[in-house]
Amino acid sequence: MSRPETLLECRGLYCGFGELEVLIGTDVIVKRGETVVIMGRSGCGKSVLLKHMNGLYRPDRGSVFFDGEEISGKSEKELVSVRRRIGMLFQAGALFDSLTVGENVAFPLERYGLYPGDARADRIAELLSFVSLEGTEDRMPSELSGGMRKRAALARTLALEPDLLLYDEPTTGLDPVTAHQVNSLLRDLQARLGLSSVVVTHDVNTARYVADKIAFLYNGKIREIGTIEEVFASSDPVISEFLYPDPARPGPR
Repeated sequence: MSRPETLLECRGLYCGFGELEVLIGTDVIVKRGETVVIMGRSGCGKSVLLKHMNGLYRPDRGSVFFDGEEISGKSEKELVSVRRRIGMLFQAGALFDSLTVGENVAFPLERYGLYPGDARADRIAELLSFVSLEGTEDRMPSELSGGMRKRAALARTLALEPDLLLYDEPTTGLDPVTAHQVNSLLRDLQARLGLSSVVVTHDVNTARYVADKIAFLYNGKIREIGTIEEVFASSDPVISEFLYPDPARPGPR
């Protein structure tokens, strides 16, 4: 039996905090092997939407489906098996400062009892090689640059061989050269491992480089979704102003 083409679907999500409405009927579809970039102004709810995709947040209304199964109503215990298949790279990486790089990468393997004995060290070395951090097992996070910490966190995220990767502002705080290296890595991992990805960013260069589709979030709803070419050629003034903020370099209106 063939698997459905859609891996993740957010259907009519509503979410608010007190009187603040953040998501208002938000819809997103992610297909297998596809990278969807969620863009929008700071504070528009991009990270809130991302955290609904692995059950960290529950919608007030609406549903989230992963691989054909609704996950938005599952308990924390029921979500354990789902989260093994959905990796998340947090904005700051969230490495454990008291553990070495190798111990950080080993953490999810130990938690689930995977790759026991000598096989674990081999798996750690393999994961670090995926992100071009060979030989850093014994280094501490404080000894790494910002870009290296992001890559180490990504190696840890890949440890459980997820089907879907969620990235929250993967290039925030990085210089342009390091940001380009991280973007190249995201695209390379998608090609090599066949991963599906959702990338939250307000970085136009990141969106151009890694996206198969761009979903523009505005006032709690996806205002437009399409290919890079379609969104960057949009005549919508809200989107055009975001993508081309310099009046000396107007968009395609």
